[in-house]
Amino acid sequence: MYTDDFPATVGRTVHDSVQGWQHPPRPPDGAPSVVVIVLDDVGFAQLGCYGSRIDTPNIDRLAERGLRYNNFHTTALCSPTRAALLTGRNPHAVGVGSVVELPIGFPGHDGVMPRSAATIARILRDRGWNTWCLGKWHLTPEWERTPVGPYDRWPLGMGFERFYGFLGGETDQYAPSLVHDNHRIDPPGPAGGGYHLSEDLVDQAIRMLREQRSVDPTRPFLTYLSFGACHAPHQAPRAFIDRYRGRFDHGWDVERELVLERQKQLGIVPPDQELAPRNDDVRPWDELSGDERTLFTRMQEVFAGFLDHTDVQIGRYLDALAEVGALDGTLVVLLSDNGASQEGGADGTLNEMGYFNGVTYTVEEMLGRIDDLGGPGFDNHYPTGWAMAGNTPLKRYKQNTHGGGIRDPLIVSWPSHLAGEGTGSVRDQYLHVVDLPATILDACGIEAPGQVDGVDQLPWHGRSLLDSFRNGDAPTPRDTQVFEMLGHRAIWIDGWKAVAYHRPGTQVDDDTWELYHVAEDFAELHDLAEHESERLAAMVDRWWALAGEMGLLPVVPTDDRLMLMFQGREGMPRATTQRARFTYYGGTQSLPENATHDVRNTSHRIEVTVDVSGDAAPEGVLFAQGGHSGGYALFVHGDELVYEHNHVGHERFTVAAPTDGLTPGRHLVVFAFDKDEHGSGGHGRLLVDGEEVGTGRIDRTVRIRYAADEGFDVGCDRGTPVSERYQVPFPFTGTVAQVVIDTSEHEPTAEELADQARVALASQ
Repeated sequence: MYTDDFPATVGRTVHDSVQGWQHPPRPPDGAPSVVVIVLDDVGFAQLGCYGSRIDTPNIDRLAERGLRYNNFHTTALCSPTRAALLTGRNPHAVGVGSVVELPIGFPGHDGVMPRSAATIARILRDRGWNTWCLGKWHLTPEWERTPVGPYDRWPLGMGFERFYGFLGGETDQYAPSLVHDNHRIDPPGPAGGGYHLSEDLVDQAIRMLREQRSVDPTRPFLTYLSFGACHAPHQAPRAFIDRYRGRFDHGWDVERELVLERQKQLGIVPPDQELAPRNDDVRPWDELSGDERTLFTRMQEVFAGFLDHTDVQIGRYLDALAEVGALDGTLVVLLSDNGASQEGGADGTLNEMGYFNGVTYTVEEMLGRIDDLGGPGFDNHYPTGWAMAGNTPLKRYKQNTHGGGIRDPLIVSWPSHLAGEGTGSVRDQYLHVVDLPATILDACGIEAPGQVDGVDQLPWHGRSLLDSFRNGDAPTPRDTQVFEMLGHRAIWIDGWKAVAYHRPGTQVDDDTWELYHVAEDFAELHDLAEHESERLAAMVDRWWALAGEMGLLPVVPTDDRLMLMFQGREGMPRATTQRARFTYYGGTQSLPENATHDVRNTSHRIEVTVDVSGDAAPEGVLFAQGGHSGGYALFVHGDELVYEHNHVGHERFTVAAPTDGLTPGRHLVVFAFDKDEHGSGGHGRLLVDGEEVGTGRIDRTVRIRYAADEGFDVGCDRGTPVSERYQVPFPFTGTVAQVVIDTSEHEPTAEELADQARVALASQ
């Protein structure tokens, strides 16, 4: 049926009819293209143009042709910053009060972004922009990351026309869990064979750009280029790492002093700025042993190489923009999503999943693998001392609402509009990531719609900072901003900041609020709580009032959040029906960890129906969960049938048996795990066609999470290998018809679930 507004006249015949055409929307004349580049876990002081001694010449070039903001704030964690960046609303107001892997059943914390908060990608796409998303997404609930969707909160469902990247919070840079548009793909190159995700992302971004400019060079575009760098795992080509040998031998205390002097010279901080006191979880460098200094220095060299390598990729994309004549007219925004990360712990780690599972490595263990850091097979992360240096001159880290967690670099470049307007200078207006969407729409000359698809839209919380592009004295576009992250809280009002740090295991009401006049106290050094008690009380009251309005309540610290998650597991949405018996068919790959079965801390039985064909001995993976950071797999290697449990890369436990029973034909292969009454260990048994063929102890199993972004595979092992005995994908040479996982003999008790939560808390 024709619509009333179809631009044609339809008569009885073609002779008394007039043609008309419906045209797609076109952006306003002169509207710019927009490139948003997001770095991950890069602190306030880790870019060269913000004082770092890490080489970032391409980012520095962007700053020279643009502006740097030294009073820009994020949310202190990945997913919430991205939610605010894309929607223009405070993250709790759109359900993303923490990372989407830590949901709880309250409106501001369930991790489900509503249709009433359309993204800038959707708004720009509807007005004629091409919209492309590359890299880290981290806004889809885990139960929606499966092949059955729903796809509403995948990038294509949120307004992007194309997507190439990964859905989770982190991924292996050499063997990423890649998604192309709405389907999973294998990386185009093998791990250890020269492939690196950052290079691949920019290759894809350049390809999309060139294709678009070849077809319609007048159409503006939005490129959202969100690197996995420099989130753990810190991984980079060896040549980039080695160029930093010796640069950080003086340690983190001296590094902070050197960086602060550079910041003063660059005008990033006031000329009389002092360092915040050393964070209380960081030891003085001169008190460390020789082995500790050697190890920790190398970990910083790896991080520096990772960031340097990322800078080169950014330079490649900027060069591609210039090649097609788009650089000068494109608004480029570069930011980090939060401060430098504390998630390596005091000594750093070979495997970040150890941090989240309460498992630590000794310095001696890590020193023995020092030459492998940054390469395939390691999820390494530097110590908190280097994160402290990366946040110079500020306090604390990512996750915290002190400056080290929320005050981050922001660079804006738009040569055709900023030329002669103080390019290369520093702006000091107070800004929040929620202001960037309003700024982008303002620059594009369009207004946010009141409805999208018939759904009334939430009010925007951001304010445009466009005036500050041309006027360094432009007023700050806001007077208030609230923060809450994992129990840490803060509020900024007209140059004053009240902030509360929450210590795990304590009550929220017992937290101490501090007060800083940050308009004059850049690094929050002088607590005025006693001298300005009335002001502080009023600001705390205002925080509680706004917390109620913005969906920040209830305040849920990390310890309470984990306990609620484990205790409320039955009511949490799942991609599958809640059941004790799961059947997976041959060819199933990369099913997300928290959207499938759960055998953690539970007795279980895994039945595999296989067909062995031909005269050659069978070989390959029957099933695998996770990867080198942790998981379990059943495979045939040589003349052995092997079950291996990889305990966060720290210990490996195997149950093995001869393959004599795997003759040509169909067989039922079973692994059964009988959990100990206490702890996470137990006894493993292998059976072939009902006959027990091997037994063994598994002293410890992964309790919290196997891997960040690797799932369950049938008939092979995608991504990184669970076992060091084989190389991925190591497909089974026969046929795996199905895998049945059964936990019906033992459902975890409330006490066992609470025990899992306590293990998680030990890492905080």
